[in-house]
Amino acid sequence: MNPYNVSTPARPWWKTTQAVLGVLALVALLGAFSFSLGFLMMIAAMVAVWVLPPWRRFVRLGAAFGAFVLLTVGAGLGGQLDSSGTEKTDAKTRDGSGASAEVASSPTASTPPKTADYTGKPLDEAEKLARSAGYTTVHHDAAEENRAIIVRPLWTVCFQKVNTAVNTIDFAAVNTAEPCPEQDGGPLPWPKMPDVVGATYNTAVEDLKQAGIDLARVTLDDVYLDIDAPTAEEAAEDGDEWRVCFQSPVKETKVTSATTVHLDLGKWTDADLAQRCPSAKDTTYKFPANDPAPHPDPDPDDDRHNSTTVGGGSTGGDSVGTVHPGSFCSSPGAAGVTEAGTPMVCGSGSDGRNRWHRA
Repeated sequence: MNPYNVSTPARPWWKTTQAVLGVLALVALLGAFSFSLGFLMMIAAMVAVWVLPPWRRFVRLGAAFGAFVLLTVGAGLGGQLDSSGTEKTDAKTRDGSGASAEVASSPTASTPPKTADYTGKPLDEAEKLARSAGYTTVHHDAAEENRAIIVRPLWTVCFQKVNTAVNTIDFAAVNTAEPCPEQDGGPLPWPKMPDVVGATYNTAVEDLKQAGIDLARVTLDDVYLDIDAPTAEEAAEDGDEWRVCFQSPVKETKVTSATTVHLDLGKWTDADLAQRCPSAKDTTYKFPANDPAPHPDPDPDDDRHNSTTVGGGSTGGDSVGTVHPGSFCSSPGAAGVTEAGTPMVCGSGSDGRNRWHRA
């Protein structure tokens, strides 16, 4: 046996040159019927060229380029690269049957979806809704102070600016208790305190409402030493009898979210002797008889020495004449009568001070 006479095993048929050339021919054939199928076959042919036959490098490069040429030739012969079909479709569109498709594809005819209006909502809620709609949100202070926003639920949206190019919404907000400025970055339009001194309570309330001041921010007090401050309901019941004697803040002062409005009220009717405000608060009595200040003794020669002085103080004896119920008295045990003739006696009240009580 000749050891040098060794036969080379036969290559499988699918690795032969004939098989690879057949794949290249399929590129042109399939490309004539369908460009996409031809393109896939071209990729398969290029892989086969580099993997299957024992060709040299430059031959493989030439075969790969040939696969691309065969795809182009086959697609051209089969009309796959003919633009006449597209032109016919365009012509049909221009003739009217495809007009709606042309308008729909036109970038100038399409408009972005309308953005919801989030003004008036809490900032955190507005941002949550905007993000769910596909927007990115940012925020800033709508007032000129340019304050940092930390607790978003306590801020309310005044303005919004939408950038549809990048799907972003910029919210301008103020504190919930603040009014929105007229424009973004402007001053807060705080209401100004009107001049209500001398007006009746009913008139003062209307002036405050017209100025934009929340009545929940108004506190009431009386100007007398012997009268309790009325509630808003009590003052409203007799709104034409209560008058504003003093106010705080003064006229034209800005009433901000931290301002409390004080109204000091006096009360009188046409039957009252004194129908004007005192010179200062807590300096006088609504009923002078309630004044506990001591009074000088009467003239001993006066036959009316047993009558009461102003304030109900006793001048001596057991009876002091006419007194006012509940007013202060200075002589425990002294007796008197009201204007209606009801017997009264001077004794210690619940506050430990001597007052006139029913006998």
